[in-house]
Amino acid sequence: MKAAVVGESALEIRDVPRPKPKPSEVLVKVRAIGLNRAELPGSYGSGHARAAGTIPGLEWSGEVVECGTEVKNFRPGDRVMCTGQGGYAEYAVTDWGRTTTLPANNMSWEQAATLPSALGTMHDAIVTNARLRPGETVLIQGASSGVGLMGLQIAKLKGARLVFGTSTNEQRRARLKEFGCDIAIDTNQAEWSEEVLKATGGKGVDVIVDMVSAPVANQNMKAAAVLGRIVNVGRLGGGRGEFDYNLHAQKRIAYIGVTHRTRSMEELRREVEVMRDDLWDAVTAGKLALPIDRVFALDQAEEAQARMRTNAHFGKIVMVVG
Repeated sequence: MKAAVVGESALEIRDVPRPKPKPSEVLVKVRAIGLNRAELPGSYGSGHARAAGTIPGLEWSGEVVECGTEVKNFRPGDRVMCTGQGGYAEYAVTDWGRTTTLPANNMSWEQAATLPSALGTMHDAIVTNARLRPGETVLIQGASSGVGLMGLQIAKLKGARLVFGTSTNEQRRARLKEFGCDIAIDTNQAEWSEEVLKATGGKGVDVIVDMVSAPVANQNMKAAAVLGRIVNVGRLGGGRGEFDYNLHAQKRIAYIGVTHRTRSMEELRREVEVMRDDLWDAVTAGKLALPIDRVFALDQAEEAQARMRTNAHFGKIVMVVG
């Protein structure tokens, strides 16, 4: 099969053996792939650089072609979307618990490939970890990414009274309202937290989902309410920076770190399960969806990642296979 493999300096299209599913896995003929920043070499710190010879790819959609002996709820021919590893390929395997049957509403392969990571990440951040309650206020840092746009929508769906979204790009900020953002914030402004405080009557926001981290950490705490919750999802601005411990203590902020890299398979399965239980009706009704920024072919994987590196995209970058 063809796959985009990490080479010494760039992704290379190579012929590699087709993977075989383990007893708990499904083998999927990949139709479309959603790109994620964590797939870029060196993303989130050098410790997460992709080793030469590996196949990137954290989410994809396609058709089940083979099931392991322990898999009970899928069969060949099922249209599915998945999270896992090795999605930049014509075939990929993943655990049955990280696989979801597509809704029967003619969802395209491309649209399906945009959803698994964004749904799981933001439901886990906003509902499971931040424990958002109806009537509270939410700020999404880095809101113009696919995951950020999904966060805006989930916050509104779960009853947030006021939703803020940040972007340093004027054109992208102008589009955030299409996805549930009430007030778009430019974090290039020196004291952007003052705008958040003013809009909340001086209280600050109850929940912040942060995908930027280091350069905005202290302003996040200024913008947060007393007893606010900040969920650290990503570190696009760097993994180290100044942190005002006094402000953190004075506001009694719950600062919560999340990642998928240290979760067991049971934890990953549970994340998908609770997301589906809570959000799947909204997905099938078309209430939760993401814009596709640009579509590339699998053999354009290096160009697709280059597009992501420019940080000029709005929504999801997708690759199609075949």
